[in-house]
Amino acid sequence: MYYVVFVFFYLLSLLPMRILYILSDGVYLIVYYLIGYRKKVVMQNLDIAFPEKSKAEKVKIAKAFYHNLLDSFIETIKLVSASRRFLEKRITANWEVLDPLFESGRSCQLHLGHTFNWEWCHHVVGSHTKYQVLVVYMPLSSPAMEKLMYKLRVRYGNKFIAASKMSESMDSFKNTRYILGLVADQSPGNLNKAYWTNFFGRPTGFVSGPEKGARAGNLPVLFTHIIKPKRGYYQGFLEIACEDPSTLKEGELTLLYARYMEKVIRSNPEMWLWSHRRWKHPWNPIYTKNWIGGDLPVADQ
Repeated sequence: MYYVVFVFFYLLSLLPMRILYILSDGVYLIVYYLIGYRKKVVMQNLDIAFPEKSKAEKVKIAKAFYHNLLDSFIETIKLVSASRRFLEKRITANWEVLDPLFESGRSCQLHLGHTFNWEWCHHVVGSHTKYQVLVVYMPLSSPAMEKLMYKLRVRYGNKFIAASKMSESMDSFKNTRYILGLVADQSPGNLNKAYWTNFFGRPTGFVSGPEKGARAGNLPVLFTHIIKPKRGYYQGFLEIACEDPSTLKEGELTLLYARYMEKVIRSNPEMWLWSHRRWKHPWNPIYTKNWIGGDLPVADQ
């Protein structure tokens, strides 16, 4: 099955981007208007995040999001045959921020959110830093797609680590200077260990692993986001959030990240993965010990 999928995607990836984007526009019409893929989830999320916006404004954001979602899918297919030169022409960032961190002799963490197109952008990082690029990811349920995506993701030297095997996998890199990429706006698997704070005014759980790892190793942490100046081109922004996380109070780094993501999403809402069920877990007072920042929510939220 893997080889059937690979050959199909390879042949499709050989098409010029202008043709692939026409295909993306056609699939958008089917996904948005006919299938309505997760449209209810998307609109519920937009209602939570932007109660001040009109329905028309939220529909406009939703449509732009679906265009970006389908473009991201098509662009990922393009990776099957795309060269690094192809990607370098289309992705820019302030990579120079990484240089003094590497020269300091320390590894670091890169916290990012579900902003498009992370599948293109991680390939380029290794060309602009001496760090070994490590990325924590969630394996796909389809064996064929997981094998294909894994091969695509590591083709230019990045190392991908399954989240379930992170602890043991990181031991092999303890003598390596690395930059560890973490999608830190994931919904937490263990709600009792999550940090909880208001995110767009709603009590929300954040995974605690990124902060705890940074504090334990006192690893500098960068926050990053991606914008789309025009179709098929992306610009990343990296900023140092904290050089000495061990000096922060517990939960403070996560709180900084939550506020950073709110700002990023408000600035370019169409770039975030609104089909992700970010607010699926309701607040429960039993999480009070892990509440960070501001007044505790009332019990019925």
